Amino acid sequence: MGKYIELHASNFKDTISEGVALVDFWAPWCGPCRMVAPVIEELAEDFDGKAKVCKVNTDEEQDIAIEYGIRSIPTLLFFKNGELVDQMVGAAGKQVLADKLNQLL
Repeated sequence: MGKYIELHASNFKDTISEGVALVDFWAPWCGPCRMVAPVIEELAEDFDGKAKVCKVNTDEEQDIAIEYGIRSIPTLLFFKNGELVDQMVGAAGKQVLADKLNQLL
């Protein structure tokens, strides 16, 4: 059973360093973030073993958000082997995100 990975300063770099990763920058008070949350959970299931689906709580991990220039949430970053290759700002549908992940695999 796939579950998204909660990222913190201690595991961020190691987690995204290999393979494909989708990182959702969010906060508990953010309405659009709550709308995207079920999609992120479904993608974690669908891509289990193929890509890492991760979340960063910007309230708790402000240093990571600052490092990647996160100015509004939700922001979704796509990494391949540790390199930022794409990003989306705002809520997006499951198929759009799945297509982006499949392109990177």
